[in-house]
Amino acid sequence: MADFDAFAVVERDGWADAGTATAYARDFAQAAEMCVPEFVRLAGVGPGDLALDLCCGHGIIAAGLVKTGAVVTGVDFSPAMLEAARGAVPSAGFRTGDAMALDDPDGIYDVVTIGFGVPHVPYPEKALAEARRVLRKGGRLIYSVWKAPEPGDAFAIVFAAIAAHGETSIQLPPGPGAHDYADSGVAGPAMTKAGFGEFAITEVPSFWEVSDPGAPFDYFMNGTVRGGAVLRPQSATHKARIREAVAEAVMALPKSDGRWRVPVPAILVSGTAI
Repeated sequence: MADFDAFAVVERDGWADAGTATAYARDFAQAAEMCVPEFVRLAGVGPGDLALDLCCGHGIIAAGLVKTGAVVTGVDFSPAMLEAARGAVPSAGFRTGDAMALDDPDGIYDVVTIGFGVPHVPYPEKALAEARRVLRKGGRLIYSVWKAPEPGDAFAIVFAAIAAHGETSIQLPPGPGAHDYADSGVAGPAMTKAGFGEFAITEVPSFWEVSDPGAPFDYFMNGTVRGGAVLRPQSATHKARIREAVAEAVMALPKSDGRWRVPVPAILVSGTAI
């Protein structure tokens, strides 16, 4: 197994920062919120069902599950995110925890959700195994990952601009690929190995609407850990060139009522505990 421990430190330290957590919830998560109805539909829970929202962030999936009447527990490694979640969803229970080593007993939950947390876990296969362990037989796991970049979407626009105009010596420590677990060729075998059947993939055409064409640069720099770790150390000159390139690419996208729609498509992966 590859050594991703240094990557784990970057993730933990980055998401502990209140500014990053706030910027993510305010800006980047506009696209993540569009996935919540599909999470709830796939979860299929109702009053009294027990739901675990792993890597719960600021609580948007927990909020959707609570509305079904489910009893929801949220777990995250970020104190800043947990503080936001507790304020937003007071009827759910939230605690600090490690998605790769949960404190819960075996087989107690009806559903486990992981909203965009899988790429932030240094060893995703351990998180999937833990999700299976705490699920009852027949329980459901649903997780989301941003779709691999395609021309004209947010990830392609921003990282092409970084490649063209950034200081390329600035790199993250080795870690899982940001989009690996959106690929059925990776996700399917991983889910099977963890003990899940009825494997399915659903795409959600999520997006941002921005009035400032350079906004995606800001969203990645201020509201993400991976993107921020590459963008924040750039010189002022490099940042300006990257942002300008992002703005030029966004201005080529369709515009309506003074706003550009920037695709940020998501993949939801689901399975049933067997």
